[in-house]
Amino acid sequence: MMAIGPEHQARAGKAWWLWPLMLVAGVAQAFSLAWPWGGEPLWWLQLLSMVVLAWAVLKAATPRRAGLLAWLFATSWLCATFWWLYISMHTYGGLAAPVTALAILGLAAFLGGYYGFAVWVFRKVQPSNRWWAAALFAALWMLAELARGQWWTGFPWGAGGYAHVEGPLSVLARSVGVYGIGFVAAFLAAAVALWQRADARRPVWWVGVVGLVVVVAGLFWQRQQALLAADATSTSAPMSLALLQGHIPQDEKFMPGSGIPLALDWYSERLREATASLVVAPETAIPLLPKQLPTGYLEEITSRYTQKDGKQALLVGIPLGNFTEGYTNSALGFVPGQKQVYQYDKHHLVPFGEFIPPFFRWFTEMMNIPLGDFNRGHVGQPSLAFQGERIAPNICYEDLFGEELGVRFENPAEAPTMMVNLSNIGWFGDSLAIDQHLAISRLRTLEFERPMVRATNTGATAVINHRGEVTFSLPGDQRGVLLAEVQGRTGSVTPYAWWVSRFGLWPLWGLGLLAVGVAYLRRGRA
Repeated sequence: MMAIGPEHQARAGKAWWLWPLMLVAGVAQAFSLAWPWGGEPLWWLQLLSMVVLAWAVLKAATPRRAGLLAWLFATSWLCATFWWLYISMHTYGGLAAPVTALAILGLAAFLGGYYGFAVWVFRKVQPSNRWWAAALFAALWMLAELARGQWWTGFPWGAGGYAHVEGPLSVLARSVGVYGIGFVAAFLAAAVALWQRADARRPVWWVGVVGLVVVVAGLFWQRQQALLAADATSTSAPMSLALLQGHIPQDEKFMPGSGIPLALDWYSERLREATASLVVAPETAIPLLPKQLPTGYLEEITSRYTQKDGKQALLVGIPLGNFTEGYTNSALGFVPGQKQVYQYDKHHLVPFGEFIPPFFRWFTEMMNIPLGDFNRGHVGQPSLAFQGERIAPNICYEDLFGEELGVRFENPAEAPTMMVNLSNIGWFGDSLAIDQHLAISRLRTLEFERPMVRATNTGATAVINHRGEVTFSLPGDQRGVLLAEVQGRTGSVTPYAWWVSRFGLWPLWGLGLLAVGVAYLRRGRA
């Protein structure tokens, strides 16, 4: 890209076409996470959309205009990413369509403000050295992603790094996680946008390019060696699975005369006839509290899994608790020879669905959704031990928070050998939310190099191996049982698992802020 003078920059920065360009680029960013006509993530489209953003930001006449362009990009991206909230709020919740649309737009605009502010700061303190400028852009973008993922309980759904489940940057997951991938992607985009023709004649730029290629190649080689070592230290023979997908209509799921008896009958029949070693039923597969179930229902379907000489285990989603002590969104585990039932309680609750944020009860009362204030389970709950495996459950969108799943990896001797996700995202219909959620689970397997088993109400019910590959899957939006196999992994934990289990995401916060500080001190230097 050729250098431009102040007058040309001012003319370009005020061009009206930059605003619709940001809308299109934002939608492209959303589509990179799950292509609407196939569901696959497209890493190159994510990079392309970021290059367009970085180019527009650099062309903007003022920091304020640059921040507004980035805010428009982020708002468009986030709206196109989680538009499916409309289905739960309007179709199932009964909220008026205009109010629903405004609520989704308002959420996207609020979260997009993080990115607008980050870009405004970038233009305010942008150093003249282009390498440092690219690093500053990437650091601020990563800080905005971290803020969105952690503040106000966090909603990091659709982070740019999830587009890189496949592609050259996927190798970074085991070292720096999804936010680190986002940093590198933003750095590359800014570097391309800052590139000038004269750089082709400057050796230092080619040294940087070659160095980057060498680093990625080295990380790829290191990952391959680690995977080979993991293959050699598998815990046991593959475990057979039966993953239940009830496909109970969401608008009937909690209705006494339709969805509840349908769920109780279908799941009880499948649980009684299953022959796999591990049987998994999704989140709230049993939609009633134990005391509300027909007499002997739970005992009848679980007795076969607790027999002393049995060879089957069961994980099933069910709400627990009472009015006095509160309720939890939980999974119960039944293992041969163990009288004490394993219990996992969901920790990271969904705002408006599982708890009502302060000052927002008026909003939830406008919807006809069975809402509640659930109790939180603690982070790092023990795994379910069965047949030499340490099985770590998580419920619904908890697999979106790798830093919380990572707590279980602090002691490698007790680290999970596999993860199990129990979900019900039927609230969002047959939308891209299903494909996006599958990509999220795949990224977690790349970060921890442990397989992930997914049992869902409507999809995607699947098995993902420790390489991030979907090895078994059941078509979504239908009722059925996925018969599959999974092989747990032991051995050393990944670098990401090591540091995130001890320090959370603070190292990334620290590095991002350090980069901003260094760039500020270097502003004006060549």
